[in-house]
Amino acid sequence: MSALSWLGDEAFTALGQHVIWSDMIGNTIGMGALALGWRRSIWTWPAQFLAGLILVTAYATAHLGGGVGKQLLVIGVSLWGWRQWHLGRRDTEGGHLTVRFATWRERAVLLGGTVAGTLAVGALFTAVPQLSWNPWPDAYIFVGTLAAMVSQARGLVEFWFAWLLVDAVGIPLAFSSGLAFAGLVYVVYLVIVLWGLRDWWLRSRRADRAAPAREPALSRAA
Repeated sequence: MSALSWLGDEAFTALGQHVIWSDMIGNTIGMGALALGWRRSIWTWPAQFLAGLILVTAYATAHLGGGVGKQLLVIGVSLWGWRQWHLGRRDTEGGHLTVRFATWRERAVLLGGTVAGTLAVGALFTAVPQLSWNPWPDAYIFVGTLAAMVSQARGLVEFWFAWLLVDAVGIPLAFSSGLAFAGLVYVVYLVIVLWGLRDWWLRSRRADRAAPAREPALSRAA
């Protein structure tokens, strides 16, 4: 038996639904990746990359073309995000990435891009039914995931708000698609997202208060 076929096999039954190995393993790694993102660890990106590779099998087994596309997107953006965090500005707390709130211009770009992207991808999924049997929720999750990961790569607190909006659709869709374990993990994701939002929010506020104190010293050094 090949590794790919094994990943598509049933691991156990939960709540009357079959849970496959790729669904369980991929989402467990994804949960760990989100926790690493909360801690601002650069290891969040290779974890997201690995989770994406495994979850491609889960969504393909459930015949969710949009989900497969989303995981391919996760794989690509994970590599970009990893590089961004390597190059990003660091704080003095162990060299972690500095986080901040987006500017109003950045928010407008993210919101406008998300709306336009959802309409475009939804229209594509509707025109090509083979890509998704549930085009608009799939399109929403697909583009929302991209917006969340781009925000995370840039160290924006809005990253957590984007994941809250994705989870609002992802939880019921996972259960209705037979991915019971994914649905349960999404609930745990929700808890991690709320804690991560609080942590990044407080850190960004502390950074804002500390910034004026640093500026004169930098001026004198210049």
